[in-house]
Amino acid sequence: QVQLVESGGGLVQTGGSLRVSCAASGRTSSNYIMGWFRQAPGKEREFVAAVSASSGIRAYADSVRGRFTISRDNAKNTVYLQMNSLKPEDTAVYYCAAKRSGITTSRAAREYEYWGQGTQVTVSS
Repeated sequence: QVQLVESGGGLVQTGGSLRVSCAASGRTSSNYIMGWFRQAPGKEREFVAAVSASSGIRAYADSVRGRFTISRDNAKNTVYLQMNSLKPEDTAVYYCAAKRSGITTSRAAREYEYWGQGTQVTVSS
């Protein structure tokens, strides 16, 4: 079992930056592929970014590539999502997720076994 707790969300102006974190606890969470997803009101949950256990592979949605960076610190069991040049369309609840195996670049939410409760990110125009 893996428990995930997100933090760091908030309100930021267009063009600003924000970093959200995901603290993982439980069995060998450092071996898991970690991902970030987001869900805006009235929309489906969508893939944002993912990182392999060793950080050797990172994947991004086209909408965030070049603006967002996913990273992890396995010693701290924490995954980060650094968000720069934020846009109003980035407003959503951001969820951290974990899966034991599979393809890091796969964007399917159904493959992820564990989920956090989410943290709200609001970008004002």
